[in-house]
Amino acid sequence: MAASPAHLSLLSKPSPTTSSPHLLLNLPNTRSTTPFHHTRPANSRFKCSAGQTGFFTRLGRLIKEKAKSDVEKIFSGFSKTRDNLAVIDELLLYWNLADTDKVLDELEEALLVSDFGPRITIKIVDRLREDILAGKLKSGSEIKEALKNSVLELITTRGSKTELQLGFRKPAVVMIVGVNGGGKTTSLGKLAYRLKNEGAKILMAAGDTFRAAASDQLEIWAERTGCEIVVAEKDKAKASAVLSQAVKRGKEQGFDVVLCDTSGRLHTNYSLMEELIACKKAVGKVVSSAPNEILLVLDGTTGLNMLPQAREFNEVVGITGLILTKLDGSARGGCVVSVVDELGIPVKFVGVGEGVEDLQPFDAEAFVNAIFS
Repeated sequence: MAASPAHLSLLSKPSPTTSSPHLLLNLPNTRSTTPFHHTRPANSRFKCSAGQTGFFTRLGRLIKEKAKSDVEKIFSGFSKTRDNLAVIDELLLYWNLADTDKVLDELEEALLVSDFGPRITIKIVDRLREDILAGKLKSGSEIKEALKNSVLELITTRGSKTELQLGFRKPAVVMIVGVNGGGKTTSLGKLAYRLKNEGAKILMAAGDTFRAAASDQLEIWAERTGCEIVVAEKDKAKASAVLSQAVKRGKEQGFDVVLCDTSGRLHTNYSLMEELIACKKAVGKVVSSAPNEILLVLDGTTGLNMLPQAREFNEVVGITGLILTKLDGSARGGCVVSVVDELGIPVKFVGVGEGVEDLQPFDAEAFVNAIFS
């Protein structure tokens, strides 16, 4: 049976203007019912005549503009990929036309070892071979540059919408989905921090109703970021009911963005994947344009295993963007290109640590330079 609104509560973290730590959804218990008063910063850059359309457009753009702020940190985890691809420099150092087939065979192997995947590797190598035989590439350095440009072009043309697409109506709704242990809840908390710092009023929704500590973890993130959160008051509440009530509250109280956490699930578990469909439909009944984004969190250390995950999640709910996590470890960069090329889904953010600021907008050019440096 679906959880009723009476089983849900909106927890508001204390602020200098709020004496009560909790804001309830008409619950008959002993907690305080003092309304939460939200004051937008006086210097908010979103007080403009462009209205909601201008707000969300500028919000997505401002987030993206920060992508170049810490490139070295963002892609430091690709050292393993760089090591695998270092052989390319050796191959091309003394390259000559007579060695073309041998060099391209070894280049193909280097790309495969770096998790580029057969499909994308063949596409890249065949294009290089055509350009070499046509006389367009006449030196090793030109081949290296053409290789980088090919990868960059694939990422930017197949995954072009790297800015958050938040639509034209408040609240914008963003669902975070993925398998267990990928970093969904952490990514949601970091995204909330980024959006709030740009002046947006954020509401979190604890839709992970399976994992015992999930709501507690998200409440900690709400406290760290100064955001409000909707949680299920009763065990075994339906995730769709929690998310629906959160979006209703976001709509009633003028929140800019509602960030919806969901339970981790294997992409092969069809019953749990069906639950995601229910969650998507539930928020869409409250706000017709919702969800504006469905972001799939992928563990950057899993390599090509992320491809079937992305395939299945996309088929079930229609993924609009990717968040790559754990890039501060031994991330395997080639698989990113494979996912973007095959599914046409853009990478929007990358996670590089546990701090609240360690979620960065994806910069395709910086990514390509990092793996081929």
